[in-house]
Amino acid sequence: MPARSKRPSAKTAARPRPGQATRARKRLVVRTERRGLAGAEVPIPLDAPEVASLVADVTQVGGAALGAYREPLSGRPLLLAVLPREAVEPTPFQRDLSPTHTKRLAQKIEESGAFLDPIIVVRGAGGGFWTPNGRHRLAAAKVLGLRQLTALVSPDESLAFRILALNTEKAHNLKDRSLEVIRMARELARREPKGREVDHAAEFEAPELLTLGIVYEEQPRFAGGAYSSFLKKVDRFASGPLPTSLREREGWASRLLEIDAHVKKVVAQLESRGFRSPYLRSYVVARVNPVRFHKAKKGETGPAMPIGAALTRMAAAARGFDVGSVRERDLALVAAIAPSE
Repeated sequence: MPARSKRPSAKTAARPRPGQATRARKRLVVRTERRGLAGAEVPIPLDAPEVASLVADVTQVGGAALGAYREPLSGRPLLLAVLPREAVEPTPFQRDLSPTHTKRLAQKIEESGAFLDPIIVVRGAGGGFWTPNGRHRLAAAKVLGLRQLTALVSPDESLAFRILALNTEKAHNLKDRSLEVIRMARELARREPKGREVDHAAEFEAPELLTLGIVYEEQPRFAGGAYSSFLKKVDRFASGPLPTSLREREGWASRLLEIDAHVKKVVAQLESRGFRSPYLRSYVVARVNPVRFHKAKKGETGPAMPIGAALTRMAAAARGFDVGSVRERDLALVAAIAPSE
């Protein structure tokens, strides 16, 4: 007599599938309290002390102040203005310009017949204006021959260092983010030599971006994604002065490049043995990662291992890698889980 199939109990059927509980936890929670200013509190006159100097600066470069208001959430003053395109420059530590994106953006602005997305502007070096989030719109305006740009001008010059949070015009990849972060860090180290990495955690976003930024400066084609997981577990913001911590990171970056040189040799050996997979490098890096299986405990914020020790162990593992231990099924497993990672 065939076995009867067991029907799931109500308790079992109600159990969430893998990932279902995680998605539920990530639902947007709407605040119940009301925040920010009332409507009557938002407008401010152009001659108000908070924006008077900005109005003068805008007029001096050939622009025009259109209005002023307090940002409804924070209450900070902002000036709505038009500025000559030539009067605005991107912050010097932004990512490199993408000609493809600039051309596409210019085409879309032309098609819409209007430049409707104001750039954010702060005072820059030498009395000019910097935009921390409008490099591609600025370049598109040049392509289109625009004379004036609409801008939200802020007296808060620290906005220049919040590129990652402000930039919405083109998604950052790991290389873009890392290079912007290290450029910001070098500028801040020059301006505030006693400042600390940990004090700029919001601007830098993640400590490993500083290390990867130095690596990308040296090797633009570095496969940072393969090493990101390792660095996330061992890299932390330093509490010493920025110039000192950056010098230390330069040493870590140099060691990481040495490890990658060994990894490339291993990959070449594997390819000579007939292995063909786009995940070869990721597989090798995972195999030599000394904290690969470390799982942080709840509330744990420290590194899985001091980064210096981790790099030493990783380098030793890369030098002693046994290519004979690699099996096709190992690479198949890496290929299967790579998209989700």
